[in-house]
Amino acid sequence: MTTKGRDYFEALYEVAKVINASLEPSEVLEKITCCVTEAMGVKACSLRLLDARGKRLLMGAACGLSKGYLVKGPVLVRESGIDRKALAGKTIWIRDAQSDKGFQYTAEARKEKIRSVLVVPLLAGRKVIGVLRAYTGEERKFDRREIRFLEAVANLSAIALDNARLYNALKTNFDLVIEHKYRIDDN
Repeated sequence: MTTKGRDYFEALYEVAKVINASLEPSEVLEKITCCVTEAMGVKACSLRLLDARGKRLLMGAACGLSKGYLVKGPVLVRESGIDRKALAGKTIWIRDAQSDKGFQYTAEARKEKIRSVLVVPLLAGRKVIGVLRAYTGEERKFDRREIRFLEAVANLSAIALDNARLYNALKTNFDLVIEHKYRIDDN
C-alpha cells in the first residue's frame, strides 16, 4: 500500500473515532473537516447542510477558510450550479473556482486564493442533506482515491449527523417520560 493510501485509511479511521467519541454535531463536524484538510493536503474543507426549506446551504463546519470567506453571504441552491448537481447526488470537480460559472462566489474565491474544489453530497439513506467540499490553492485534478476518500467521509458525516439527531430525539422522549412519571408519582 502506498503512503498516500495508508494516510487515507488512517484518516478514515480517525474520522470514525471522532464520530464515535461525541454526539455533539458541531464538535464532530469541525474535527471531520480538519481531518480531511490534513489527509488530502488541501487548503481547506467545509461541510454545509441543506436548510429545512431546501433553498440554502448552511455552514456546518469548516477548516482552513478565513472568517471573511465564511461570512461572504448565503449559499443559495438556485444560484449555485455545483451545489444543485451535488444535491442531486453527484460528485463535482471544479478546475478553477475563480472563473467557473457554476461557482456562486468567484470573486471571493479569488480573494481567498481558492482554485480547485471537489464537492460531494452528504447522503443520509437516500436523502441528500448537504455537501462536503475540499478546496485547493492551486489547480488540481483529484484522483480516484481522493474522490472515494471524500465520498466515504461524507457518508460517515451523514451517519454522524443522523446519530446525533436520533440521540437527541431519544433523549427528549426519555426526559418527557421521566417528567411524566414523576408527576404521576407526586400525585
